Amino acid sequence: MCKPVFFNKFALKIAMRDMVPESSKNNRVARKKRDLPLIEGLEITTLAAEGKAMGKYNDIVVFVPMTVPGDVVDVQIRNHRRRFMEGTVVRYVRKSPVREEAFCEHFGICGGCKWQNLPYAEQLRFKQEQVFDQLSRIGKIALPEISPILGSAHTRFYRNKLEFTFAPKRWVTYEEIAAGGEIEAGGALGFHIPGKFDKVLDVRKCWLQADPSNEIRMRTKRFCEEHDYPFYDIRNHSGLMRNIVIRTASTGEIMVIVVFAADERDKIAGLMNYLRDEFPQITSLMYMINAKLNDSTSDIDARLWSGRDHIFEEMEGLKFKIGPKSFYQTNSQQAYELYKVARDFAALTGTEVLYDLYTGTGTIANFVARNCRKVVGVEYVPEAIEDARHNSEINGITNTSFFAGDMKDVLDDGFIAAHSRPDVIILDPPRAGVHEDVLGTILRAAPERIVYVSCNPATQARDLAILSPAYEVTAVQPVDMFPHTHHVENVVKLERRRD
Repeated sequence: MCKPVFFNKFALKIAMRDMVPESSKNNRVARKKRDLPLIEGLEITTLAAEGKAMGKYNDIVVFVPMTVPGDVVDVQIRNHRRRFMEGTVVRYVRKSPVREEAFCEHFGICGGCKWQNLPYAEQLRFKQEQVFDQLSRIGKIALPEISPILGSAHTRFYRNKLEFTFAPKRWVTYEEIAAGGEIEAGGALGFHIPGKFDKVLDVRKCWLQADPSNEIRMRTKRFCEEHDYPFYDIRNHSGLMRNIVIRTASTGEIMVIVVFAADERDKIAGLMNYLRDEFPQITSLMYMINAKLNDSTSDIDARLWSGRDHIFEEMEGLKFKIGPKSFYQTNSQQAYELYKVARDFAALTGTEVLYDLYTGTGTIANFVARNCRKVVGVEYVPEAIEDARHNSEINGITNTSFFAGDMKDVLDDGFIAAHSRPDVIILDPPRAGVHEDVLGTILRAAPERIVYVSCNPATQARDLAILSPAYEVTAVQPVDMFPHTHHVENVVKLERRRD
């Protein structure tokens, strides 16, 4: 039985203070800083949306990060709403038998890889359940048996792109505060603390990206510290060093992009020459000048320092050009498994006209082109469309055509009349899903098959419900692209109803 007590120790309040959202802080002031309870012996029973672990206290859901089903914990409540509470573990009464020790020293702080404490088989099981739950509960449509999720062959060092942020003062952990004594809070080069735009964890080793990613990051930081390159303070908008982006392709090629806050030529030359000389394996060394008040670089040109302005990924003998702003699935090996599923679901015979909507840099379009008569790709970002055309060109693919523009504006009845009615449509939209107008156009075009690739089964389920009067779901294949996170990709095959 869980029972509430009240916990007012000063040290815990200090440790908890920065974890409370501003809205909660304001509400707490309005309630004259009413104490929030510590719940003893709360059993964590399941994982919920977005991978949150939860238990129940007096029929109220309690979300507790960094726990797994089977844990029994004492929880300090930090946010109390009408229908749920959120809290933080202050003591493990009993650890779950399925719990696994995290392998990263930064686990629980940087905000990434939140499921390191779950065995990989359990992660896959929960993701499979998530797909079924969201398709059936939100979509409310008839489903075939869902195929077992395709796990990732590599659960560490699987990402091909990471972005790190500089900060003049590193995030000091609660454990350091609790330990007391003098704390050396130097600069940071790492990841943002979740929910805190100005707080950065200084990462010593990240298990997401293969060598030499960690070494490039650490030696960049050391060079900047030794040569008095000030780290950017996003609150005061001062300092020089903002970000570094590292891409490591499956081909072994490496791209490094350093983002500076000002065009200080001597300092830029010093760091860029150092990276060029110390890491001759870098294929593409570039930099950007971002003097804006935000970190977005989509509207900033990348300047080449050494090497070439792109790297290549490869898949079944096809080459894909990756520029500084190109989108490519961040798990290269698992992207191949995902695209094979999409191609199989498309059931191509070589005679079909196929539309690849939200084509990005045309990876799927070019991957399936040899099995089609004609491929038409549409994407919002003009630079991505240029990459898609170039990827067709370098691979000798002549049956593709690509168009840039807002999908709901480009894909209309006139466009389809001009470019032939599709026999098959592949959808790979962003997390928000497919615009209702686009779904309407698809229904009027009436392709024989639709293959829907989604990174968000919830919005996918919503869209499937709209398509369901004309299409039935005949196959579902989840694919795990992001081990140790709650994210899951899902591929659905839809076939036109004959009745």
